[in-house]
Amino acid sequence: MEFLQPTTWEEAVETKAAHPDAVPIAGGTDVMVAVNFGRLRPARLLDLTRVPDLQQWDTEDGVVRLGAGVPYARVIGELGDRLPGLAMAARTIGSPQIRNRGTVGGNLATASPAGDAHPALLAADAEVEVASVRGTRRIPVADFYTGVKRSALADDELVAAVRITPPSGPQQYSKIGTRNAMVIAVAAFGLALHPDRRAVGTGIGSAAPTPRRAPAAEEFLAGELDGLWDSRAELPPATAARFGELVAGAAAPIDDVRGTARYRVHALSVMARRTLTWAWAEYRKGETRCA
Repeated sequence: MEFLQPTTWEEAVETKAAHPDAVPIAGGTDVMVAVNFGRLRPARLLDLTRVPDLQQWDTEDGVVRLGAGVPYARVIGELGDRLPGLAMAARTIGSPQIRNRGTVGGNLATASPAGDAHPALLAADAEVEVASVRGTRRIPVADFYTGVKRSALADDELVAAVRITPPSGPQQYSKIGTRNAMVIAVAAFGLALHPDRRAVGTGIGSAAPTPRRAPAAEEFLAGELDGLWDSRAELPPATAARFGELVAGAAAPIDDVRGTARYRVHALSVMARRTLTWAWAEYRKGETRCA
């Protein structure tokens, strides 16, 4: 196995262009598991840990640009105030050691339906910035996932960053697993309220072939909130219940060793109701929760 170690972003994309079969590795929390279990035997590994550009985040015109190599621990510690939904998701990932190594960029590159960051990114309308020697392009995160562990990345492209305009309202995240930590999600749900544009964002994880949004639920809730954004009145229980039903209806789960399809659908309806109740309570108080 050849081990390639670029030290600049330009060298990284040039190396990927020269070796399209090279598997990128940063934290290694997914790649090395696959290698150790014999599910992956790449001819080349492309080590991105020496590329400083990937380890940085910044803001420009209100948009957070999160480098693909920023670990979850830094998302929690440095961006919990701006991106609480993503920080909440990051707190559920593995152990402290895993959070110190794993990255949102790696979650995207793996494109697993059970990836913990995906629901929060979907709810926040994130964009994935990818690059190659041919240039840079931005892909709406909802269009990034193309199949089970498949993405819109071309063979010569690398994930450079995630671009997120922080939602103007509260964000929430909920995950169901066999225990509270060190577990792959049986189902997960992310929610973001966007009162500045009278919109709602959702994200479903581990309950379909790809991470996905729940468009009908978003449209329904935005309509129900149309008269409540300004008044911040109490949310009718029937609205939360119907929202949960529509979120569950957007899923397409399977039975597997972690849970049944029926359980996943039920869990999503419960998580959707709960996260909406929590988020709306924060909004009524004029608060935005930090993770």
